[in-house]
Amino acid sequence: MAKITLQGNPINTNGDLPKVGGQAPDFKLVDKGLADRTLADYKGKKKLLNIVPSLDTPVCATSTKKFNDHAKGRDDVVMLVIAADLPFAMGRFCTGESIDKVIPLSMMRSKNFAKDYGVLITDGPLAGITARAVVVLDANDKVVYTEMVPEIAQEPNYDKALAAL
Repeated sequence: MAKITLQGNPINTNGDLPKVGGQAPDFKLVDKGLADRTLADYKGKKKLLNIVPSLDTPVCATSTKKFNDHAKGRDDVVMLVIAADLPFAMGRFCTGESIDKVIPLSMMRSKNFAKDYGVLITDGPLAGITARAVVVLDANDKVVYTEMVPEIAQEPNYDKALAAL
């Protein structure tokens, strides 16, 4: 269980991020066309999982935009933003912000992703959605970098996450 804060108030997650060096847990998430997506859909590519509570918040929006900018020209990388938002809302956000390199994925059908990755918030006002975290995987889905952002209102460490790619 990770201890994080929301505007300085302590809250907890259900577990810990996957261990660096281990295999990433598979997932089933929903894309903007309502299709299920798994790790196998991105086989052979390095992956950056930008895990956010909701794209309808300034910090989540900012991190998605910054990772989108860094994805340009990186054909060997797929950047995913994963949130509890509905796929329709995520699609509108990406279209409205000209985000075309980050793939939005929703947990609308299951919270298993959040549970398996140790990011499900278990208490406080955001219970039931995800903490802010970044997980970087190599082309074989091995975990090469993780960051559980200690304060939900803070941005992740972009430099370290991008260096891990």
